[in-house]
Amino acid sequence: MAGLIAIVVAMQQAVDDLETELAREFDQHPQAAILCSAPGLGPILAARVLAEIGDDPARFTDPNTLRAFSGTAPVTIASGRSHYVKARKVRNKRLADVCHWWAFAMLTKSPGAREHYDKRRAAGDHHNAALRNLANKLLGRLWWCLANNQLWDDNAAWPHRPEHPNPVAA
Repeated sequence: MAGLIAIVVAMQQAVDDLETELAREFDQHPQAAILCSAPGLGPILAARVLAEIGDDPARFTDPNTLRAFSGTAPVTIASGRSHYVKARKVRNKRLADVCHWWAFAMLTKSPGAREHYDKRRAAGDHHNAALRNLANKLLGRLWWCLANNQLWDDNAAWPHRPEHPNPVAA
């Protein structure tokens, strides 16, 4: 038993060392400050976002191409009287996973994000659909921040809300 515990402790230390090294390397990237300025994106998730979308500013010409690439943009199927919206099957699954965790983390980091999620739930969306919709909004704003080399501004991200202090700065 003591041997197994020693293995677990060693593995935990290795993971901690890898996370520290990843954060150190990521902090040296020119876009690290922009990515980490978004609430809910720490060095691990931000590095995953950067790894999936790349750092070429011309890769995604508008936010809709980034949304479609990530799979957060909905697919609407309509024929006659039937009309339904579903999730994309063809997508970058690693980026979709990061967006899911980012949207989930935003629920406690941003009042605007929480309000958007709650509205989607009240409209009848299931949890995952509401998170996907929130991630869709977040990616659009992140695209703007990266394209304009600007830090995340929660007030600009949720303009329909009355002026509120940025919870990250507090």
